[in-house]
Amino acid sequence: MFRQVSITQALRNIPWLLELNQQQIFRLAELASIRQFAIGERIFNEGDREKDVHILIEGQICLEVTIPTQGCLNIGMVDPLDIVGWSALPPVVRQRTATARACQPSTTVAIPGEDLRKLCDEDHHIGYIIQRRLSNVIATRLLTTRLHLYDLLIQSSRPDTDSNSFS
Repeated sequence: MFRQVSITQALRNIPWLLELNQQQIFRLAELASIRQFAIGERIFNEGDREKDVHILIEGQICLEVTIPTQGCLNIGMVDPLDIVGWSALPPVVRQRTATARACQPSTTVAIPGEDLRKLCDEDHHIGYIIQRRLSNVIATRLLTTRLHLYDLLIQSSRPDTDSNSFS
């Protein structure tokens, strides 16, 4: 569906960008590219240097973190019209905090983080819209991660009945 749509049209269809005027959408579109990912393809890995911010247009992306002694833990899903790769935007964070992998064939609008930061500095209205959405994404991911952590702590505090049984 989105393969035939221009970047400008894709950006116009994102509800949280509706407050931007035509010129602001055009400025975002100049920086952006459409990226497609096959099922299982990694968009980026935890610990990678920051690069692009992705707005998911179609598909679904799984977010995973590696926990020592626990392995890889799914910490959430990214659905269409949401941001992944937000760590490319804050001025201090310079590496990915999770791994992002396409759970379904996925299409994103990819915007280089450094270019988007500059645009947000130049046009504070664009910056406000992006940062407002970003703060919601970060808060949601923090809550989800905390809930997963609580679940791990509860599971680790339960006695392992299998290791105590004799078969």
